[in-house]
Amino acid sequence: MSDLPNLVWLRAFEASARLRSFTAAAEELGLSQAAVSHQIRSLEASFGVALFLRRARHLELTALGHAYYPTVAQALDDIAYSTRGLLRPMEARVITLRAPISTAVLWIAPRLSEFQIQHPHIKLRLISAIWADSTSDNDVDIDLRLGPSSWFDRRAHLLSTEHVIPVASPRLAAQLTNARDILSQNLIHIHGYQDNWLRFSKSHELDPKDGHADLLTDTSLAAIEMAAAGAGVAMIMHRYAQAALDQGRITRVKDFEIPMGQGHYLMPTTGSGPNSAEEMHVRDWITAIFS
Repeated sequence: MSDLPNLVWLRAFEASARLRSFTAAAEELGLSQAAVSHQIRSLEASFGVALFLRRARHLELTALGHAYYPTVAQALDDIAYSTRGLLRPMEARVITLRAPISTAVLWIAPRLSEFQIQHPHIKLRLISAIWADSTSDNDVDIDLRLGPSSWFDRRAHLLSTEHVIPVASPRLAAQLTNARDILSQNLIHIHGYQDNWLRFSKSHELDPKDGHADLLTDTSLAAIEMAAAGAGVAMIMHRYAQAALDQGRITRVKDFEIPMGQGHYLMPTTGSGPNSAEEMHVRDWITAIFS
């Protein structure tokens, strides 16, 4: 324990290294800038090495500072996590996860019980992007979105690229033998994804059908129910259709599958501080269930 530095100094070092500013670190820690600067100098003096390069407008870590920072940050996170888990078990952290409604209902919700078994101390609040206006971005810990890569900047983490498949009730699907048969049916369109049927027809060198009644809905949830009821053929993201396929409520029409041109992305956090241990557990779980 003789090599263990002063923990107050380490806290000042972690905040200053993460924020690259003694002033910003002081605001976060509720101290004066002079106090933080003094604590850093005391830590450096105890080591006999410099951890920061003081520039006119910002701080830079030295090579030793870069090497030391990850260990200090992880150690402080571990202490905070253990303290909450051992000494304050009733104060479970609520993590707010926002996702598209069909993703939330068809993919995340059925897997929540598994997460709760693994992490009973974490309370997960799952909200739908359909109510995005009722929750500000600052209140969302983890934001999961669906769209083409052009919608997101490079900080967004791609979890999965998605494909769409035509599905219908088992009875109707048994009557369809080729793409032309499929296009002769009532086609169920999902608002915002109508081009999936156009791409399907072009991929089979067929013209879009004419003279048949189409159905339009605004969610994959409704489209799956329409298809299961025998109302027509729906072009559904394979991930969304999986549960209904497993249940036998709908069936895949032949082996047709086309890229959707979109994917699920995990957005970067909006806060400036490091992710909490609870948030990292949820992020790791989300990544795992989309892999």
